[in-house]
Amino acid sequence: MSNEISIRCADDFAMGCYRAEAVGETTGVVVVIQEIFGVNTHIREVADGYAQSGYTAYAPKLFDRIGADIELGYTESDMAKGIDLAFNKLDLAQVISDVQATVEQIAANSDKKIGVVGFCFGGLISWLSAAQVNGLSAAIGYYGGGIAGQLDQSPRCPTMLHFGELDAHIPLSDVDKIRQANPEVPVHVYAADHGFNCDHRGSFDAAAAELALSRSLEFFEQELVVNA
Repeated sequence: MSNEISIRCADDFAMGCYRAEAVGETTGVVVVIQEIFGVNTHIREVADGYAQSGYTAYAPKLFDRIGADIELGYTESDMAKGIDLAFNKLDLAQVISDVQATVEQIAANSDKKIGVVGFCFGGLISWLSAAQVNGLSAAIGYYGGGIAGQLDQSPRCPTMLHFGELDAHIPLSDVDKIRQANPEVPVHVYAADHGFNCDHRGSFDAAAAELALSRSLEFFEQELVVNA
């Protein structure tokens, strides 16, 4: 079961959020951080997938700071618009504050451990959240561009990263820098392109997506459930 809720942010801004209720007993909570395309069909499907695996999932609509319910597709024009929205129109400090508000609202209503998983822009936000957001027990980032430029930010919770070796946006030299700076962080690289997890994109790679998901679920199981 899914529904739309509102997150009350630190400045009293009401941010929308897609919520997918865990199927069966809730074993943990996962906050799903959007790509540059907003909380669109793909991100809702990701949240639904975690719900099927026993996690109540929340996807905060971070673009609501710009306009309500912004959803983009994967055309070149949508990509250009999404890049502008995420990296020019949003303030990263405000985004992290809004993720913190999401975690706090969840924690006020649940005794389950909370993890975060993000994709593309959300992969970067997951990395920054692991370093700055209180109340997280695990973080996972998929092909997060810009992480190599944020290595002064050290995760305060167990963190895992996924990258594609064919990703022109994130060179393997950046992945090596991340590994060297954070040897305790599992960094997985797949023979795939940027966006390999999204089956709405031409870069979708089923084998890489399946392997990354299995590793992510095992990671969350260990950090959110076994160590609860």
